Amino acid sequence: MGTIVISGTAVLVLFGFGNHIWWLAAVVVLFLYVQYGRDSSSSTSSSASSTGGSSSGSSPSSYRAYRDRRDKQARWERRYQRERPLESRRQARQKSK
Repeated sequence: MGTIVISGTAVLVLFGFGNHIWWLAAVVVLFLYVQYGRDSSSSTSSSASSTGGSSSGSSPSSYRAYRDRRDKQARWERRYQRERPLESRRQARQKSK
């Protein structure tokens, strides 16, 4: 599947030298592939390797996997607040309205 997407994107880029709409189409194809094509297979294998078993679907198979994901999200949010204090305060004000 990846080979087809890459070769299709290359063709769209080549067409794009004459018309820039084709470049936009290539970007859309790559975006859709990254969002839907690649994630469905890699999320199952990554969750299976992190929990030590096989899982079906994108929901965590154990509480530990859920807790790890929740802690990672909390770390990212703290980092965002630390690096962008004005933006995080503005978002907090909008959320409280």
